[in-house]
Amino acid sequence: MQPSENFPLGMLGDWFAELGAELDVLDPRRQELPETPGDYAGLVVLGGETNAGADLEHTWLSSMRKLLSTATSAGTPVLALGLGAQLLAMATGGRIATRRDGPEAGTLLVAKRDTAAEDVLVGPLPLTPDVFQFHREEISTLPPTAQLLAASPKGENQAFRVGTRAYGFQFHIETTPEVVRGLADADPELAGAARSGQFDVEHLREFHADLAETWQPVARRFFELAATPPEERTTTRSLPLA
Repeated sequence: MQPSENFPLGMLGDWFAELGAELDVLDPRRQELPETPGDYAGLVVLGGETNAGADLEHTWLSSMRKLLSTATSAGTPVLALGLGAQLLAMATGGRIATRRDGPEAGTLLVAKRDTAAEDVLVGPLPLTPDVFQFHREEISTLPPTAQLLAASPKGENQAFRVGTRAYGFQFHIETTPEVVRGLADADPELAGAARSGQFDVEHLREFHADLAETWQPVARRFFELAATPPEERTTTRSLPLA
């Protein structure tokens, strides 16, 4: 699900295509979403500028949350980024709020929590992986059954898992230098919250090289999780995925 032209699949699309994934990109603003995951092996939910709770202005948000709730209950693998993560949190009992410390933007680090060590998706990550942040709201309260996987000094709920296979990342791993520059141009006020030099061409080029090295294996593990028959899936690193 892609609710904004400014937050495309980006590198995630390239990584999934290299693995042989068949991608069906749905725009919830213009297309009716299915009520259940149906025959989809996995669900990826991308970012957007909209407040996750702005249902009066954007009625399609409730359809996204309904599908996320159904997919989580069904055990369908979910990878939700940015706005997608906020919608996943809301759909499963969490809460969203405007950040008290102001917007978070730029190329930053998050830190894995000890509880992430055995998680099949994020367990193999380095302790402080690179990510891209661009948001005014945040997940203020995780869903009651969620497992916190990563945090940062300025944002406690950076990555989480709900149930066995639904993952929410407040940050972005799918961007390209061109996408980031486009975001900065579209919302200079939010981009102004980043440190100086964060949107320089050379910095973004080097950052995204590191981003790909860190997060492309996560995309592969998500693909493998989705491709594995439901009865053989696991969320721990103690057993092979396939």
